[in-house]
Amino acid sequence: MSDFETIIVGGGLAGLTTAYILAKEGVETLLIERGNFAGAKNVSGGRIYSHSLEKVIPGFAGEAPLERRITREKISLLTADSAVTADYFSPGPGAPGRDSYSVLRVGFDQWLAGKAEEAGAQIVTGIKVDDLLLRDGNVRGVAAGDEMTADVTVLADGVNALLAKKLGLRAKLSPAQVAVGVKEVIELPAAVIEDRFQCGGEEGTAWLFAGQPSGGKVGGAFLYTNKESLSLGVVCTLEGLAAGVTTLPQMLEDFKGHPAVAPLLAGGKTVEYSAHLVPEGGVDMVPRLFTGGALVVGDAAGFCLNLGYTVRGMDLAVGSGDCAARAILQARRAGDYGAGTLGASYQNALNDSFIMKDMKLYRKFPHFMEKTPRIFSGYPEMASDLMARLFVVDGEPSRPLYKKVASSLKGVGALNLMLDGMKGVRSL
Repeated sequence: MSDFETIIVGGGLAGLTTAYILAKEGVETLLIERGNFAGAKNVSGGRIYSHSLEKVIPGFAGEAPLERRITREKISLLTADSAVTADYFSPGPGAPGRDSYSVLRVGFDQWLAGKAEEAGAQIVTGIKVDDLLLRDGNVRGVAAGDEMTADVTVLADGVNALLAKKLGLRAKLSPAQVAVGVKEVIELPAAVIEDRFQCGGEEGTAWLFAGQPSGGKVGGAFLYTNKESLSLGVVCTLEGLAAGVTTLPQMLEDFKGHPAVAPLLAGGKTVEYSAHLVPEGGVDMVPRLFTGGALVVGDAAGFCLNLGYTVRGMDLAVGSGDCAARAILQARRAGDYGAGTLGASYQNALNDSFIMKDMKLYRKFPHFMEKTPRIFSGYPEMASDLMARLFVVDGEPSRPLYKKVASSLKGVGALNLMLDGMKGVRSL
């Protein structure tokens, strides 16, 4: 007889969602978190699309420690001294499950951990899982100082996926498939944030940047408004960092000092500084997601989508935890935790969900970004040059609009622009 029915390794959104659902259904569940509390290692602030958690905890937005509902979307192409920005504003509240929110993970994860404990899950923190217990080719628990057995072990241990690697489920990742993000949380009064970012009350802004922030390499920057702080940072692939001459911390400092960004941060106080690995390879980096007695969820499964205009990870993590819990419940009813029942149920649940449908839909986009460096160098320069030709009046005779556009296109070439546009649209 096992010590627990399910052991979950990792207290992020994927692991906590799995624990909450299973505990609600009466499954004896233990969650082990290496940090001192759930969220201790998930320091990144960011954005959660509400649809997946709304299905698990209807009306969660009314009680969860959310920061601001995102009502303004911005995307900027930056050169060293200019910015070209697209701005979309929609203040009306959407139906439940259609909104998105900025969150600070330390508080949000602790709230979700509390929900899991209220449902009956046991959460143990400050413990590192060293290994997995294998019996007859199936995973039967974990070694974390002591050995603890379980019918099912859920691997939610993050992008490094060390336990999945031990099982041979995850191959070595290429430098193009993983990015490093460095982030700060900067305190500012709520009134200042609302004034600078044109968001009132509980409204918030999500702002993505490409070009200068990552030194022209694959990557970019982000900024999210919280109630009384900003979460901002820079992300660059390991391949880009290896090929460049600027370190990631310096990229962040350069981004903060950009003339379009610095005024937004003026008077702010940095209260958190952190770094985090991010899966960037899309569906092609998703490993085998199960073996007998074990499932892989969240970042460990490579569930993340960076589409340039939006970045998604939290909703995929929650959704994968939901799928894992449903697969475990199905295997429990069948009394069979082998790969044929447990694993097949999980894979089928994922395939039927938005997770794998979206991951497969956008499978070509990471490769498109990797093979089109002009996105991060040539196109920001082109956009800036075009805007200058349109808006700068210097007393010289004006030129026809088509000639201004043609002159700005020379840097990247009209044919390259057309081909990149076609490839980009097809990849999305």
